[in-house]
Amino acid sequence: MSTDRYSPSHTSKSLQLLLFLDDRMASSVYNQEIRNRLVMLNTEQSFELQVVDVVKQPDLAEHYRVIATPALLKLYPTPRQILAGSNLLDQIDNWWERWQEELFTSDSLPDRDREAVTPAPQPNEQLLLSDSIDYVSKLIKLTDEVFTLKQEKAALVDRLKLQDRAMSVLAHDLRNPLTAAALALGTLEIIHNPNDYRANALEPIAIAKLIDRARTQLHAIDRLVNDILQPLATNAPEFALLPQKLDLTQLVSGVVAQLDTQFQAKAQLVTTDIPQDLPFVYGDVDKLRQAIANLLDNASKYTPDRGRIHISALHRTAQTIQVSIADTGLGIPEKNHKLIFQDRIRLDRDLSQSGYGIGLAVCQRIVRAHYGQIWVESVLGKGSAFNFTLLVYQG
Repeated sequence: MSTDRYSPSHTSKSLQLLLFLDDRMASSVYNQEIRNRLVMLNTEQSFELQVVDVVKQPDLAEHYRVIATPALLKLYPTPRQILAGSNLLDQIDNWWERWQEELFTSDSLPDRDREAVTPAPQPNEQLLLSDSIDYVSKLIKLTDEVFTLKQEKAALVDRLKLQDRAMSVLAHDLRNPLTAAALALGTLEIIHNPNDYRANALEPIAIAKLIDRARTQLHAIDRLVNDILQPLATNAPEFALLPQKLDLTQLVSGVVAQLDTQFQAKAQLVTTDIPQDLPFVYGDVDKLRQAIANLLDNASKYTPDRGRIHISALHRTAQTIQVSIADTGLGIPEKNHKLIFQDRIRLDRDLSQSGYGIGLAVCQRIVRAHYGQIWVESVLGKGSAFNFTLLVYQG
C-alpha cells in the first residue's frame, strides 16, 4: 500500500482518495493512468492518493464496501463517494470540479455527514490519509479480536453450564442405585453375623438375587458416571445411546424391585398393567431404567402414605408404545405442566422434598433422545399421570 501526496503545505486541506486494485496485470496500468490524470487535474488544490491491494487487504475493501475493482473512493471531504468501472478516468474528470467545491466548503458540512470511522479533521489539522487508513485497519483488527473473545467466552459459559448440569445429574441420579446396592449388600451382611436370627432365613436363591441386584446397581452407577464424564471430555451437550431390543415388562419390574423398600416405607401400593403380547421396544436399557426410576421416585415422594401408583403400557400405533406412571398424589397446577420439565425448576410443593429440580428435565432429554415425547396429565388434589412414548423394535 503506497501513498502519493501533492500538497503545497502540510496545513492545507486536501482530497483524500483511496484507489482499490487487485492483482490483475491491468491494475498496474490503471494505477499509473489514474495517478497521471490526478496530477494533471491538480492545478490549485492538493490531494492524497493511497493504493489498496484488495488481495492483501480484503478487510479494508469489506469495510469500505468495495465490490468491484478498479474503484476510487473519495474519503474526504464528506460525504464519502465511490467511483468504479472501466470508465474510471472519465468519471474522475466529471467529478473533479465538484470535489474541489466540496473541499473548499468542507468546514460547513454538518457533523452527521462526516466520516463515521475516522475522526473529523479540525481546520488546519487535517489527518494524513495514511494515518486514517492505519486507524481503520487497527479498528478492524480490534473488532475481530473482540468478536473472537466473545466467541471464546460463550464457549466457556456453555462448558461451565454443561459441567454444572453434569454434577447436578450425578448428585440426583446416583441416589437410587446407591440406596438399592447398599440395601442388597446390607442384607447379605446378615449371613456373616451368626447372632442374627435372620441369617438362617436367607435361602440360596434369595442370596443370588441380592448379589445380582447389587451387581446391576453398581453397573448402573458405573454407566451413569461414564455418561456424565463423556460429554465433559468431548464438550458435547448430550449423551450417547446404546439402543437394543428391550422387554419393557422386565425393565419395569426391575425398577419397581429396585425401589421396593421406598414404596414399603410409605405403605404404597404399586400395580402394573402391561399386556403380555406387548411388542419389544428399541432403546438404551440403562437410560430408560434411569428415566423410569426418576418418574417412580417422584411418584412415591409426592404420593401420601398408603397411596397408589399404577404403571401401564399401551401399544398406541404400529411404531410407538405409550408408558404411563400414575399416582394419587398432590397433583400439579395446569400452568406448570410444561414448566416442570425445565432444568432446576421446583414448585412450591417441592420445598418440603429433597431434590435438585432436574429429574424431569433428565427424563425429557432421555425420551427425546429415543425420538419419543413426554407429557403430564394432572389434577390438583387428585394425582398425576406422566406419559412417554417409545419406538417399537422393528427387527
